[in-house]
Amino acid sequence: MAIHYPNGRVYTPKKEPLKIKKKDYSFSNRGKTLEDELNDANEYYLLSGLAVIYKKPIPIQVVKVEYPSRSSAVIREAYYRTPSTTDFNGVYQGKYIDFEAKETENRTAFPLKNVHEHQVNHMRKVTKQNGVCFLLVRFSAFDRYFYLPFEQLELFWERMQTGGRKSIAFNEFEEHAIEIIPKYAPRIDYLKIVDNLNV
Repeated sequence: MAIHYPNGRVYTPKKEPLKIKKKDYSFSNRGKTLEDELNDANEYYLLSGLAVIYKKPIPIQVVKVEYPSRSSAVIREAYYRTPSTTDFNGVYQGKYIDFEAKETENRTAFPLKNVHEHQVNHMRKVTKQNGVCFLLVRFSAFDRYFYLPFEQLELFWERMQTGGRKSIAFNEFEEHAIEIIPKYAPRIDYLKIVDNLNV
């Protein structure tokens, strides 16, 4: 059956090759961010009675709000009240846990500009009180996760402060960090590493 435009001309569709998108059934394409995966892990730990660890809310001060209707509000202006410390904190078997989580698409290194000086100072203070601090990094290009103890992060930070490289090379993660191999539940089981390091 021919389809005609209103002017009487016959419509002929463009011939394009049929593109079949291959479905990726692996864990690497689940569409979750590192933060989502860690929130899932923390919920698993909480429901299992293993730990109480939460994502810290960002401290913001709302300045201007508009009410376009009675049932909705739109924040038009806000600012950070105080610099946020780290992303997650809580308690696990009597140990205070405090860590920062970062994702990078960079294939060769993790830029240290993604970590702020006040966060490093905070982790240094927590470590002096015998808390457990670390940096959890996901290299999204490879779907690889690394647990970098604060003591090691501090060495890389000091290297940068004294004029050295401003990033941590991927091979340095492979050498100095502990890789977290994703599994079923929880997918990112970082407390297993806390156990192994703090026996």
